[in-house]
Amino acid sequence: MSSYVLTRTQRLPIDIATAWDFFSAPDNLDAITPPDVRFRQLSPAERMYEGQIIRYYISPILGIPLFWMTEITHVRDREYFVDEQRFGPYAFWHHKHFFEEIPGGVEMRDVVDYKLPLGPLGAIAHALFVRRKLDAIFDYRCRVLEERFGRY
Repeated sequence: MSSYVLTRTQRLPIDIATAWDFFSAPDNLDAITPPDVRFRQLSPAERMYEGQIIRYYISPILGIPLFWMTEITHVRDREYFVDEQRFGPYAFWHHKHFFEEIPGGVEMRDVVDYKLPLGPLGAIAHALFVRRKLDAIFDYRCRVLEERFGRY
């Protein structure tokens, strides 16, 4: 079974406190998720913490709802946090979010290590649509964040 890595970096003209306050609030996930994914959070929470379980439904493909449960496994205030899938559509999902102050703003870097289930079928699905869908989700997030906070 192949594993994959998606890495994204974005700079915004905001201070690290503003970035952290926005991204460490699970209730903001809906605002940065494309409407066609039909994101629906089941466990609203104002602030993130280690050990937190977040439950939601997504419908990324053909409108089919999928249950997804993640756990916030590591948090270092204003530096990084990690969410890991506990139940959901991936065989493995480990998403690291890094935040760094830079002159005039903040740089955010995402590193997602993931695997799909179903062996060769998962690899075909990845090539045909999964990678493109993940790229589209992160592209959407980038646009929304620039609209909200400005371009660096």
